[in-house]
Amino acid sequence: MSTTPDPANGKLAYDLDRAHVFHSWSAQAALKPFVIAGALGTDVWDYDDKHYLDFSSQLVNMNIGHQHPKVIAAIKAQADVLTMVAPAHANLTRGQAASRILDKAGPAYKKVFFTNGGADANENAMRMARLVTGRDKILSHYRSYHGNTGAAVVATGDWRRMPNEYSRGHVHFFGPFLYRSEFWAASQEEESARALRHLEHVIQAEGASTIAAVILEGVPGTAGVLVPPPGYLAGVRALCDKYGMLLIFDEVMSGFGRTGEWFAWQGFSKAEGDWLPDLITFAKGVNSGYVPAGGMIMTDSLASAFDDEVFPGGLTYSGHPLAMAAIVAALDAMTEEGIVDNARTVGETLLAPGLAELAAKHPMIGDVRGLGVFWALDLVIDRDTREPVSGAVINALKGELMERGLLPFSADNRIHVVPPCTVSADEVSRALAIYDEAFTAVE
Repeated sequence: MSTTPDPANGKLAYDLDRAHVFHSWSAQAALKPFVIAGALGTDVWDYDDKHYLDFSSQLVNMNIGHQHPKVIAAIKAQADVLTMVAPAHANLTRGQAASRILDKAGPAYKKVFFTNGGADANENAMRMARLVTGRDKILSHYRSYHGNTGAAVVATGDWRRMPNEYSRGHVHFFGPFLYRSEFWAASQEEESARALRHLEHVIQAEGASTIAAVILEGVPGTAGVLVPPPGYLAGVRALCDKYGMLLIFDEVMSGFGRTGEWFAWQGFSKAEGDWLPDLITFAKGVNSGYVPAGGMIMTDSLASAFDDEVFPGGLTYSGHPLAMAAIVAALDAMTEEGIVDNARTVGETLLAPGLAELAAKHPMIGDVRGLGVFWALDLVIDRDTREPVSGAVINALKGELMERGLLPFSADNRIHVVPPCTVSADEVSRALAIYDEAFTAVE
């Protein structure tokens, strides 16, 4: 599938964007946005009909791929019946979407509160934790991203927090990251144990009776695809139980197939004793962002805490019918077509060995880490010092990748390898060859 080449419309799209669109997280004057005319599966193209492998999944959300016909058909069918309903009313599609999500989360979870996206899902999860525990503080990693609303951006650990620190009661701590360890660890086991000891010291220093919850990403994504070492997440669960805190898992980026599991935490739980988080937040991966949606999944005990008390939160578009139809169709298609299994298989048999081979060939690649279709290449000037490459090097790499027909995702000194969960073996092979050529050109 493609469009008829139309450079004039491409120029119009670019000119209108630069004249009237204010972009997020950007200094506006220097922007030169890539103009996309259309997409299908893992393929995107511009108005000159040049095609690219989308190994960014846009913002790591296109899990089911672009323009999946079953999801598009469901949105169109819902539009013919009901395009909007107030959240106070019941709606069949919303109930079906909640049921599908709970089925993937597991029997411990009984209710879904729908939001417009991931940031407000995290906002409401933190709100619920504070209300249920009667405590105020929220603990989160420095290497994290939880969204760009009031409390979510302050729970975020990276630089985006700093101009926005208006929300109260947030405390940060270092999570495990052996390649750039804060704990002088020499193994994953040491890193896990020392990170947990650090967290317990933070809890004790802050006062456990003041802490409502710990919020963690299932696998921190924007921070670098930081796969937790064995025992770490189970250890955080144990600390939350010990000190009476809730555990919130932010699965906005890592959920719905990205790591080769329906939720990233499930893979670790299976290996570490079947522990559970109290609240799970989700968003773009649930329907690949075809229509904006998010939410929080809660246990029955948390939901029942508000049987006779009002939960002071809500959104006009909570459970929007078009978004709910997209969720139902996306989860059904992902189940029927084995898309989560495909992500796991691609990760284990293609991306893991292929990216390791790439690293063996290119000294700039200091570390390769990931699961499923969720990988990062940590790029360094020197493998011994692990000094990160500059922004200029990343920009040069992005240019070489684009020139060769691959749409990349970059963050800080990293190239993230994050194709749709539907990616084929042939597409992975083509992408690995492009990465190889681009690194060769830049080195």
